[in-house]
Amino acid sequence: MMDTLEHLTEALLSAAKRAGADAADALAVSGRSVSVDVLNGALEHAERAEGVDIGLRVLLGARQATVSASDTTADTITEMAERAIAMAREAPEDDAIGLASAEQLSKWRDGTGLELADPAPEPDPADLKHDALRAEAAALAVAGVAQVQGASAGYSAEALHLATSAGFSGGYARTGRSTSCVAISGEGLSMERDYAGESRTFQSDLPPADEIGHRAGTRAVARIGAKKPPSGAFPVLFDERISASLIGHLLAAINGSSIVRGASWLRDSLGQQILPAGLTLTENPHRKRIPGSRPFDGEGLATKPRDIIADGILTGWTLDLATARRLGMTSTANARRGTSSAPTPSAGNVALTQGNISREGLIAEMATGLIVTGLIGASINPTTGDYSRGASGFWVENGEITGPVNECTIAGNLHEMLHSLRPANDARVHLSRVIPSLLVEGLTIAGA
Repeated sequence: MMDTLEHLTEALLSAAKRAGADAADALAVSGRSVSVDVLNGALEHAERAEGVDIGLRVLLGARQATVSASDTTADTITEMAERAIAMAREAPEDDAIGLASAEQLSKWRDGTGLELADPAPEPDPADLKHDALRAEAAALAVAGVAQVQGASAGYSAEALHLATSAGFSGGYARTGRSTSCVAISGEGLSMERDYAGESRTFQSDLPPADEIGHRAGTRAVARIGAKKPPSGAFPVLFDERISASLIGHLLAAINGSSIVRGASWLRDSLGQQILPAGLTLTENPHRKRIPGSRPFDGEGLATKPRDIIADGILTGWTLDLATARRLGMTSTANARRGTSSAPTPSAGNVALTQGNISREGLIAEMATGLIVTGLIGASINPTTGDYSRGASGFWVENGEITGPVNECTIAGNLHEMLHSLRPANDARVHLSRVIPSLLVEGLTIAGA
């Protein structure tokens, strides 16, 4: 399939040149996925999808346009190029757009060494159903679980190839295997729901399905009797399950697109301390068997590890070629794109310095406060950093968990929240975002 994808990108570039493009890049993606859902011990839904998508970006002077299709015939490719040129003629001029130069292009043009694709054969649907049923049965076996809302198992495989008129041509494949379960405890208005899910690049790395189901059931039962917490200013521990969302807000604020627009609460913070001293946030696109890894970015630039934040100091923005040019900087090789969209900057694998204390140790030091294990909704002001989200979790008194809580809101300002972070040492290293539980001081809780 990789040869086919490469030929498709070559055909797209040739068509763009014939249509009059000054420069162009092309992306071809093939994918297939299988998913199985079970309920009450029986198959509820099974689905298989596969196909090929192609995308073409043409540049006409300082103008650009992007078109895509799922039809790969020669006539369609010719029509795509002609349509893209017509669109580009009507597009506004932008001096920041343009392909990478030959010297900027990555020499690493496949996924060799990253182990992004499992060589094991695609699982049989019966095997996926078996895993989903095992997860459901394990959840139901937990005392206090009233029902399972659903259990699922899935597999996906994708291959992509990127080519540019500047001479880049490269591609790689990746796979994914997952199992998940949602369990419900209690009855009527006192029902509580929780879940567990795991995904891995290699099927052999996936935890047993019954372990995943048991975890979902245990989490749901732990939520029985949830009530609103008291209102006031308290420390809040963002559990490792959801702590990456807090770092996600930081990553969004240092994205080059936000900086160019001036719509970022960190727009004036380059070179400033935004995390406590001793904390470093590293991006590493070369971790083996991790979904966010890749040898080159969406513009063909070589990816490489970097410290986004070093010892608490913000060292740089997340940039693609266009945002880098607008800011007078150099791309950090963070361009991502789909077949129907132009490149935009986006961070991949990140890891935050882990602390020297366990999650339980942080809970003991909290005295009185909230452990957040679930978040709903979001009200984040992108220019001021004001933060407000619905939350659920567990209340802590005298350093010990006293019971589950729900229907509350936590609020603060991300500037202050990040400055007060204290990490635990419980981050899961197989994730793309390796973020431990994070203790934040002095958030406002609106509960009872």
